[in-house]
Amino acid sequence: MGTSQTSRGPGAGVPLVPPWADAVDTDMSTSDAGSNESVEIDDALPVPTAPPARFRNARRCLGIFTQTGDIHDLRLALKHYISTGYGGNRLMSRRLGATAPTAGRLNSILTSGTRLDGAALLDAELVGGTNIENVMDAIVEAVRPGNGTQDAESSRSAIRESLVDLLARFPGADLLFLTDSQREFVIERYVALDVFGRFCLDLRATIMDKAADASTGLRRIKQVREYINEQVSAAFKRLRENGGAATSRTVERLTKEALGETFGVFEEYLT
Repeated sequence: MGTSQTSRGPGAGVPLVPPWADAVDTDMSTSDAGSNESVEIDDALPVPTAPPARFRNARRCLGIFTQTGDIHDLRLALKHYISTGYGGNRLMSRRLGATAPTAGRLNSILTSGTRLDGAALLDAELVGGTNIENVMDAIVEAVRPGNGTQDAESSRSAIRESLVDLLARFPGADLLFLTDSQREFVIERYVALDVFGRFCLDLRATIMDKAADASTGLRRIKQVREYINEQVSAAFKRLRENGGAATSRTVERLTKEALGETFGVFEEYLT
């Protein structure tokens, strides 16, 4: 992914949830005609500051995982990452507070083929001849316009990579006319990649530092990516059993619940 390879993650003494993580841009939020339902950020908990050595235990377990490839050590690393690095499931969910509304926007745009203001995603005269790279760029820009922040760039990378993964899974997919199952795949993959992107910004450097060589480091990072994908997909699958129409609002709420369930699984892992 297009995340920083040199970032050492946030340090001690800063809020575990920075102010901008709670400030979801209402101008970019989704809405469904005739619906008054809204998705609220869980801001009931006060935000403590990060303790010293907040990622120490996560880094220690990641170091062992990097050497052995044992999934047990990766699970321990994720447990410490959530519980100590971010103060638990609920605060971690708030740290990724933009993920759910972004998933809702992504679903809306992939469903309608239009931007949130109702304009066509692509100029009509370009649709037939536009290459796939331009279509992906248009989707990314419509869903998550760049603003120069690390969070936005990581999210934009996750959206694009989710579309790349879709085309790898469904080579004949038309990004402007996805089936329901294809669109669900994109949403799930985007959410997993956004979580993975946050992890990489915080701890990717630890894996690369502890690896015997670059190829081993990259192989371990791929394992982390695949494990997060599996857990997020499993959470969505469990939550979707209740059924219901996949409107932008329900996708937003489903994503919020899936994040909470995924982080809960990580945090509650028993040693």
